[in-house]
Amino acid sequence: MTDALSALTRSAGQGGGPPALPVHVGIIMDGNGRWAELRKKPRSSGHREGLRTAKTLVKAALDLGIKVLSLYAFSTENWKRTGEEVAFLMDLIGRHLKKEEKFYRENRIRVVHSGDPAGLPERVAGDLGDIRRLTAAYDGLTVNLAINYGGRDEIVRGVNRWLKGREGGESLTEEALSRCLDLPDLPEPDLIIRTGGESRLSNFLLWGSAYAELYFSDKLWPDWTRSDLEEALKFYAARDRKFGGLK
Repeated sequence: MTDALSALTRSAGQGGGPPALPVHVGIIMDGNGRWAELRKKPRSSGHREGLRTAKTLVKAALDLGIKVLSLYAFSTENWKRTGEEVAFLMDLIGRHLKKEEKFYRENRIRVVHSGDPAGLPERVAGDLGDIRRLTAAYDGLTVNLAINYGGRDEIVRGVNRWLKGREGGESLTEEALSRCLDLPDLPEPDLIIRTGGESRLSNFLLWGSAYAELYFSDKLWPDWTRSDLEEALKFYAARDRKFGGLK
């Protein structure tokens, strides 16, 4: 940990102020394809490199004391890509889930899933279910894999869940809808990071990110390192979060 970030971490909670570190960080891991194209390589090589980067940043988040890390791995819009690329990504996700079970166990990482499993290939949905069950009792970092995920889709599915359990003339409230989203036990994201030079949320955690701090980086995802994460955390620690009110 850099000296500057270490100082911010030590100051967390002092003087009654907000913690210097976010509890929940979401990352839009953008730029894998462009990373490969810049090197005259197939897009698949960028996705493989991006997966290695994700593992490095998961370990960094664990070491730094972040409690929840949400990774945008495959959106509901990504089905529009070529059949070849989609098939490669689904195979890569499935193989990664099985391969990294030891890593999750050794680091007591709990894996959860945001998104609609019904739209995934049966094997991938099964692998996701298996890793969720195997890691359910772990008490370290929680890694939320957003696969076949879209923020609008999550809200629509949440409303439909609420309608099924609705009693009488009950009205929908923010609290009721929050309880019907994919992972109601997780805290809302404090910090959303997007790599790759784009400055938009692209349908990621739309409900929960209403008051999240947003950090945009020009660096392509496969080039990210622990130091880049630390820079984003320093940015977050310097923010004055008022949530629409006054201090």
